[in-house]
Amino acid sequence: MFQANLTYVTRFFLLGFSHYPKVEVIVFVLCLLMYLITLLGNIILISITILDSHLHKPMYFFLSNLSFLDIWYTSSAFTPMLANFVSGENTISFLGCAAQMYFSLAMGSTECVLLSMMAYDRYVAICNPLRYPIIMNKRVCVQIAAGSWVTGCLTTLVETVYVLQLSLCGNNTINHFACEILAVLKLVCVDTSMVELIMLVITIFLLPMPMLLICISYAFILSNILRISSVDGRSKAFSTCAAHLTVVVLFYGTALSMYLKPSAVDSQEIDKFIALVYGGLTPMLNPIIYSLRNKEVKAAMKKLLIRNPFGTVLISALNNIGASTLI
Repeated sequence: MFQANLTYVTRFFLLGFSHYPKVEVIVFVLCLLMYLITLLGNIILISITILDSHLHKPMYFFLSNLSFLDIWYTSSAFTPMLANFVSGENTISFLGCAAQMYFSLAMGSTECVLLSMMAYDRYVAICNPLRYPIIMNKRVCVQIAAGSWVTGCLTTLVETVYVLQLSLCGNNTINHFACEILAVLKLVCVDTSMVELIMLVITIFLLPMPMLLICISYAFILSNILRISSVDGRSKAFSTCAAHLTVVVLFYGTALSMYLKPSAVDSQEIDKFIALVYGGLTPMLNPIIYSLRNKEVKAAMKKLLIRNPFGTVLISALNNIGASTLI
């Protein structure tokens, strides 16, 4: 059987949803809408946190990092897919595939770590409010954010390099809408046990462990909320935590079902739709759930947009999106 090292392949053909033409059109429209909303929401959030001095706090610093991550994450996965649909080519160069594989996986891995650090930040803020400014000072926040980025990028570099060194069976057709690492790994015709072991260890480090930290943090947070005497305050706190946990469960749940599923369960078509959820839906929901329903963020938005003739319309639209999302 003919074997070729992955580095000798010049182009890959992406099947995407080409087997289902009607579904492909619907997916294109949905992905385009999710991508535009993601860009709008996250760019607005980053701009507001930079321009408004009242938002120069640890929570919004981490949210800005999350927004920047989501922009890169969605762009790396969706932009080539949308461009290929319009052009009708459905191909990607080797370097483009390698870059897309690395950046999409690196942003996703970094987000796994960052979300757990954000949960820890909320734990300190709610359970240790007097010591919060001391514990979460500027230096610590920068170190946490930098550590999340370095962890995500380095672990992804290890995975990507190992996969790119493997050999193919003369097949350059990827049954996915992007160069997703698991989809590329299916083209390999040599023993992949070592690579799969490395990926398993990294996946456990980036998915179950951060999710466990999030669960522990929110357990302490909820325990502290139950001590609140005010019914309105308790209801508000529960609503906020529920919204945050919804996004966390959606992101980690889909990622876990993708990367830690049993080898016997292998459905590439289902994997594509799962990838759409954690690659498009959660980045779109993050600015809405975490920030656009936040009173401080809304107040900052009104200050910046009040002189803009379209400002009132934009604020109303964003409020409607946030309200409809949590119904």
